Formats: sequence, C-alpha cells, structure tokens
Amino acid sequence: MTKQFLESAREVIDGLIENRKPLNDLEYALEQLVREKGRLFILGVGGSAANASHAVADFRNLCGIEAYAPTDNVSELTARTNDEGFENIFSEWLLTSKLSKKDMVLVFSVGGGDKLRKGSLPLVKALDYAKRRGAKVAAIVGRDGGYAGKVADICILIPTVRPLLVTPFVESFQVLIFHMLVFHPSLQVKVGKWEGIQGQEL
Repeated sequence: MTKQFLESAREVIDGLIENRKPLNDLEYALEQLVREKGRLFILGVGGSAANASHAVADFRNLCGIEAYAPTDNVSELTARTNDEGFENIFSEWLLTSKLSKKDMVLVFSVGGGDKLRKGSLPLVKALDYAKRRGAKVAAIVGRDGGYAGKVADICILIPTVRPLLVTPFVESFQVLIFHMLVFHPSLQVKVGKWEGIQGQEL
C-alpha cells in the first residue's frame, strides 16, 4: 500500500507538470493582486479549511499578502451558521468584508461544490457572490472540479489517478501548491525560518 500510494502521488505530480498553465496563471494573478494591493480570501470546509488556515498564515508571513480564512474565526462562523444558515457563512462574511474587484477568492475543495446535490453549499454561494462583485476567483479542486471548476477564472484540477484516493491527494496537493506559491521568488518577501539558518548547526 505504501509503495502504491507514493507511486500514485508521483502520477499526480506528472499530471500537474503536463498541465501547469493554471499553476502559472495563479502565480501571475497573485502578482497582480500584490500590485493592486488586493486581499486574498481562502475558503475551504473540512480538511480544506485546515489547509486554508495554513495557507493564510504563509501568504501573510512570507509574502506580505493581506489574506484571510473565514473559518479561522469560530465565533463568527458558528454565529452565522446559527443565524443565517450554514450555506451562507462565506458569502455573508465576504459581504461584511466588502469584497471588491481588486480582491481574490481562492477555493480549496475536493468536490468544488454542487448546487443540485447540495454539496459544499457555502462555497457555491460564496463563488456566486465573488463573481457578482467582480473579484478574481481561483480554485484548487479534484475530480471534475464541481461548481468551482465551472465558474473559477483559474482552476487547478488535481488529477484523479486512484478513484478511492481522491480526497487525500487533493487535500495533500493543495498544501504542496500553496507552498510552491509562497516560496516563489516573485511572491516571497521573507525568508522562511529554517531556510534562513541553512548551513548553521542546530
């Protein structure tokens, strides 16, 4: 199982290399976001919410980008769930944040949301709101990309190499991709802690 899993991960990497244009497009869009002093809002549910929190920390710390993940504020998240319904937690958060065309919404999701099957509805509603506001929309998703794949300006689709391993690979490669971005020389403004002490004895 270990060998098969790692070989499958290599297949995913090969697929991303072959279709790397969306990765480059996202990097260029983030450069533009920096130039225009826009904000980055990263949305995810479940494991993707944890990835969103990590990504926000790195984009802020290493790239100097004003970034936010609504799921980081559990008090507001649960209040909105209670008062406005779970499907509205992100769209209402973006409304309060006065999302503008200078900003970017980046979605982390395995399925990308689905209106008909009512999958990840908070993402669906947030995507609709972001499009109405004219914000740039990007997504890192799996399978066919779902709703995010249909409406995003930039969609990075993690290749499905093993149907029973979609979730672990999509969520793992969300992390790999955002780390690639925050350490990209065109975006990084601060050296990472351990990179800064390379060659020194621990």
